[in-house]
Amino acid sequence: MHITLTEHARCLYDDAYQPVPGCGRAHHERNFVEELTFADADAILAMLRGLGPHVVEGRLPVWIRNLAYRLLLLQRPDEPALMREAADSLHLHGPDWDEIAAELRLRADALESGALESAA
Repeated sequence: MHITLTEHARCLYDDAYQPVPGCGRAHHERNFVEELTFADADAILAMLRGLGPHVVEGRLPVWIRNLAYRLLLLQRPDEPALMREAADSLHLHGPDWDEIAAELRLRADALESGALESAA
């Protein structure tokens, strides 16, 4: 087992930003997806930012990135900054998800404006 989700992703998908240490283990995507599914929000966010700090780059497959953001937002549903980050990723990786990206931005705006109105 890998020490972190980021390490597991790095071994499976490589890393565009730093050398990948040889691990010598057989890697199966289904094992990584299972680990991702049960990872906490901090581990998912560390993986996303570690392997793709510039949303448009990185070697994580788009479907893994989308799943990771979905799982992250399920754990942190009230964080506008994360919603916008997920929306940016969706928007950059294909027009199929533009409507979902727009909805995420609207939700983020609504959360922020509601938070600002509550504070006033």
